[in-house]
Amino acid sequence: MSTTRSLLAAAALGLATAGAAHADSAEKLVTVVTSGNAQTQLMSMVLTAQAVEQGAEARILLCGAGGDIALSDAPESATAGQPPRDASPQGLMQMLMGRGVTVEVCAIYLPGLGADDSALIEGVGVAAPPAMGAAMMDEDAQIWSF
Repeated sequence: MSTTRSLLAAAALGLATAGAAHADSAEKLVTVVTSGNAQTQLMSMVLTAQAVEQGAEARILLCGAGGDIALSDAPESATAGQPPRDASPQGLMQMLMGRGVTVEVCAIYLPGLGADDSALIEGVGVAAPPAMGAAMMDEDAQIWSF
């Protein structure tokens, strides 16, 4: 009986230690936003901001309807303030950019619109698939998808 308890205690300790080690090493974040829903877009920025506040190195990839928040002529849903703090997805994204967060649209987003990078707000780039793939494959990276 004591051998079983010892094995269970060792397994529990191992799981706890593995979780703590993973949490400590996960200092990079790639937030992928594909939703066109303004509340989902805003929450993706809120949570990314929280990760940055806690020391994460973040990068944001905007694809499909999620890319619309990066447009200089963005839909009102991307720029209108939402409760409870009257923040907008685009406004919070720009705040994150000011804190050094890289924001890029998917490589196929602008060609799909028939537009070029002049359609984007200043500071938003176009993701190079090899670089974004490498960022997502980084062993220290967490991927959040909205």
